[in-house]
Amino acid sequence: MNSNLNRRKLLKAIGYSGAAVMAMPALSTWSQGAALGKNKKWRMRLSTSSIHFMQLPIEQACEQIAKLGFEAIDIWSAHSGCPHLDDVAGRLGPEGLKELLTKHKLKLFAFSVYRGGYERYAELLGKAGGGVAVRNSASACKPEELTGRMRKFIDDLKPQLELAEKHNSYLAIENHGNALLCSLDSFKAFVDINTSPRLGIALAPYHIQPLKASVPEAISICGKQLLFFYAWQNYPEAGQLPGIGLTDMTPWIRALAKIRYRGYVNPFMHKQPEPDLMAAHLAKSRDYLNDCYTKVIRRM
Repeated sequence: MNSNLNRRKLLKAIGYSGAAVMAMPALSTWSQGAALGKNKKWRMRLSTSSIHFMQLPIEQACEQIAKLGFEAIDIWSAHSGCPHLDDVAGRLGPEGLKELLTKHKLKLFAFSVYRGGYERYAELLGKAGGGVAVRNSASACKPEELTGRMRKFIDDLKPQLELAEKHNSYLAIENHGNALLCSLDSFKAFVDINTSPRLGIALAPYHIQPLKASVPEAISICGKQLLFFYAWQNYPEAGQLPGIGLTDMTPWIRALAKIRYRGYVNPFMHKQPEPDLMAAHLAKSRDYLNDCYTKVIRRM
């Protein structure tokens, strides 16, 4: 364990961290958190995902999200039939998207590209101002194969990372059950091997909790390579959301503060109810997360 930790620190010192400093001006287009001085308190900022309002056009989804007080948006491609990202690509284009977000005083945090892939939307993301593209990893493997499989997975991402560099964006790989990026050991392998400032992790606690693994420990392992955080718990239906399910997320927020997480905290659920009820749930989640943040920040 100690040798792994030392190796990880060394890799960050000579590779990832140095490159990340060079990339920081671009990163600041979607996150001001990294620019905070060491003596300033970390500020939690909230986004949410357009798929929560997939029954509505993207204009109305943005309006709902802005009215709820979220600072930024994660726009979904066609997972479960969500129309938003393809509609933006085909109808609004980057300038139309920027106008829409400006109208509602929303920032662009991410495109979730589980359907369609990053390449399809890379130019749009860059021209709209840049941000994070969230995608899946690969199929699971045996523990003894983990390092080799993770190295190959990251090597195979080089063409996409070149696109991310070209289009001022970042690639965030989500953990999932029965996937290559799944366990705490797989997170450690990822951060040990990855030296690209354009590549990181989208952390979904929903998929960690069934493993009985520690979400704060996962956050700590990800460190500066954490690019997207789902405030998402493993409970049925609306219980997936913060403040509705039973998980105390204060330790999660504390762990994010300790690593000075640079992105947005994104409350999330699948199988969304109709828009008015969804809005009511998200309002409760927003207030709950702000309460957690208040508890954390008072002790910093």
